[in-house]
Order: sequence, then structure tokens, then C-alpha cells
Amino acid sequence: MKLMPPRAVVAALVLAVALVVALGGCAGAPVQPFQHPEPEHAAAPQADTAFAAIEKSIRDAHGADASGFHLLDRNEDGLRWRLALIDSARHTIDVQYYIWFDDTAANLLTSHLLAAADRGVKIRMLLDDLNTLLGTAGSVKLRDLQLSVLNAHPNIELRLFNPWKDRSLAGRLGESAANMQRLNARMHNKALIADNQATIIGGRNIGDEYMGLHADFNFRDLDVIGFGPVARQTSAVFDLYWNSDWVLPVSALRLQPTATDLHAAQAQLSAKLLALPPIEGCPVAPQSWSDELTQLAPTLLVGTSRVISDVPTAYELRQDMVGELYALALSAQRELLVENAYIIPDDKTLKAIQELRARGVTVKILTNSLASHDVPAVNSHYKKWRKPLLEAGVELHEARSDAAIQALVADTPPTHGGFMGLHAKAMVVDRERAFIGSMNFDPRSANINTEMGVIIDSADFSQALANLLERDMAPENAWLVRLDARNELRWTDDRETVTRQPARNWWQRVQDVFFMAFPKDLY
Repeated sequence: MKLMPPRAVVAALVLAVALVVALGGCAGAPVQPFQHPEPEHAAAPQADTAFAAIEKSIRDAHGADASGFHLLDRNEDGLRWRLALIDSARHTIDVQYYIWFDDTAANLLTSHLLAAADRGVKIRMLLDDLNTLLGTAGSVKLRDLQLSVLNAHPNIELRLFNPWKDRSLAGRLGESAANMQRLNARMHNKALIADNQATIIGGRNIGDEYMGLHADFNFRDLDVIGFGPVARQTSAVFDLYWNSDWVLPVSALRLQPTATDLHAAQAQLSAKLLALPPIEGCPVAPQSWSDELTQLAPTLLVGTSRVISDVPTAYELRQDMVGELYALALSAQRELLVENAYIIPDDKTLKAIQELRARGVTVKILTNSLASHDVPAVNSHYKKWRKPLLEAGVELHEARSDAAIQALVADTPPTHGGFMGLHAKAMVVDRERAFIGSMNFDPRSANINTEMGVIIDSADFSQALANLLERDMAPENAWLVRLDARNELRWTDDRETVTRQPARNWWQRVQDVFFMAFPKDLY
């Protein structure tokens, strides 16, 4: 199967009219005018939850502003702890995601959300409207009715960010072409909040390749689970988007699932769950996670936090994230470590790095190589910046597709993906402050999509994250990119030095050249 990354789907909506011909039979009714709901806000945390004791112990020992954090380094842990928060929630669950595929990981999480709703937990799901076009990572599939069935549960409300008004595929392509600036903007945020006391923030979408379950490839990705005030900070971002004018309640689609639809959806989900391959440590049925939470509590790394995001105003998306992260990076006095999947720098970025290096700050960056890329188009525009970055004094690393850590962090047993890609977005400043979130360092993240993340002020947490980033940069996991005496690029790992950028196959090299013709701002 050839994978179609979500950002490639966005570009296809705008540029590939051929999809209308290929899938012209897909139809949908236009959205009718609707009354926007009254503002809603996250419920206050209560003392009877599975997370209350953890938060209280942190507060008693470190003060009211402190939260406890744990890095979710392995994809298996990214899936397990999402299941744990969902199964443990007693009152509310809020989820905000760019992508929620219709695959193994997504179906497993959906089934646990439904079980939580069945026991009375109120669930709010905020998804980018791109989700109504996606079946799995390699398919286009209109899913309005599927999401309407989920929304029909009395304890689940689902809303879509930046919706297309015409729900047919042809209509969406037409709207995108007519109003590209607006409809090209997608909500790239990723967060899960349970009982307003526990949250997961980071880079993982809801799909097999983000959870280590894809046979073709799996990402090295990164999240953080947090307990305490960080959950309320995340809820504030969720509420900001949930109540914005950019959101459409799924009920406004006016699709009324019949009893037959509901029964068919339940039977289909049950059949999918029965057919699931074994996933070590990830139960199909909801379970108690009290032992796991008890064991996790004393290992949490304590610090203060600030959850940051772009802001959906009435008429535009205010891009605050790029300024926040520039300020964080420029605050470095000794060292800046960056791990980011998609990097397309500009002159401002180069100037900031030169400023840091002039102050004696060490700057180390890890991004994808062409070989590890799932989006060769990004590499097409990143590659011209290799020499300027190196000349500015950056220690530059590029992820290997055959990284030694693949079995440790990317693949969830018993799955073994064909290769490993990089999807993490993280930064460590002076081993005192850290960032984990959704934002790539490219034009799409800076100027088009919305993003979010958390800045954590904690030397212990920052050191732990720095250790992971340095592990990922090691020669068994990444290429060190350097300039030789003749100012030519060289890639060195623990086995060899090569003179041409590493690639998995010739087709990647063809795409790398082809996408140079497209505007970099699409990516």
C-alpha cells in the first residue's frame, strides 16, 4: 500500500482535480445554516477521580502550580496511556486531533471511548474536517455518516474544525480551489484530557503508524502525559477551539442515523475488534489501570508548565506559536537541542541560529533524511538549507530509516514496520526548559495550520528529554551531516560515509526532484 500522508491529502484537495474523476460517485448534501451552540467549558476537576490523588500529592509536595510529567517515548506507550486515561475517566473526556483514521489504533480507541460514554462519561471530540475524508493513511473515504453515528450517542458530542460547506468530494475540491487560503488551513492540534486532571499532548495523531501498528512503516514520535494544572491549561486551549466560529457541530450535518445505521456501525466495530491482531499491553476491552497509575505516580518529573497554541479568532487564525518558539529558542544561553520531523528554514531562522552561535550556544538539530521521510516534498525544500545551516555552526543530524531504535520506540510488538520515519516535535533549552507539541518548523505549521504544545520548566524533565534526543542523534540512529574540505556534503553513520543524500529507493529521489517545482508554502 502506498501511504498518503495527511499533508499530502490537503495538497491534493487543492491541486489534484483528478480525484473528482476517480471518485466522482461520492456525494453529500451541503451544510444548511445552523445556530451556533452557546459556549461550553471544561468541567472543574473533582476529588473522586482516578487522578485526584496523584494531583494532590504533587500539589502538597511542590505547590499549586506544579504538575507531574512522564515522557511517552514508545509508540506502544502512546497507545497504552491513551487507553488508560480513557478507561480511568469518571466524568469527562475531551479529545482534539488533526487525524483520527479508520484503522486498528483508531478503532481500538473509539471502542474505549464508546465504553466510557456508556458508563456515563461526557465526551467532547473536536476533529479537523479532514477526518471526514480519510479512511486509513492510504485512502480517501467520505465519513460524514460514520461520524454522525458516533455523535448520536447521548454522551458524545463531535464537532469539526474548518468544515467544507459542500460535503461532496467534488464540492470540497471546488471550495478549496475558490477559497484556498481558508480551506487550506487545518487544525494540527493534538490533545486528550481526562477529568480535567490528566492530559496527553504531543505529536501523535490517531492512526496505526503513530502507534506502532503499521506494517509498511512506523514513526518515531513523542508525547508527554501530565497531571495537574497542565490539564486545565490544555482544557483552556480545547475550549477556545470548541467554542470558536471555525467549528461545525456534526449535528448540523442533519444526518439522522437510523436504528439500522446504528446497529450496522456497532456490528462493524465489533467485527473489527474481533479481527484485531494481538497488541502487547493494549487490551481490547476496557480495564482498570489503577496499578499502572500507582506505579507511575512516584516516577513523575515535576515542573511548571505553559500550554501554548495558535488562536482561532472570528476572522482569521492568529499564528502565535512561531513567535513563542522563537522566543524559547533564543533564550538559550548554553545549548539548544531540536528534534523536528519537517524543517524548511528561512532567513529568519538562519539569523536566529547565527545569533545563538555568536553567543557560544551549541545548536544540535535532528530532522528526517530523505530515506526516513514520509513526505519527500518537504525534503525537496529543506535540502537547499543544509549547507547554510552547517555554515552557521549547526550540528546537523538526519534520521535513518533503519534506525536501531525502531524496535524500541517505533514498532509495537508484534508489528515490525518496513522502515522508521521521524514525526516528533521537541526542543530542549539549556537542559532547563523543554517543549513538546504538534508544530513542525515549516511554512505550513508557521503560517497556515493551527498548532499547540507545552513548555515545561523543569531541569529533571528537560534532562530526560535531552537524553532521548541525544540517543536519537546517535550514529546507529541518525546520519551526521557535515561539509568536507571541499565544502561538499557528507553523511556519516556508524557504518559508512556517503556522498549523496541517503534514500530508500530511486522513486524517492524522483519525487525529491519533482516536488521542487511546487511552492514550499504548501508544506
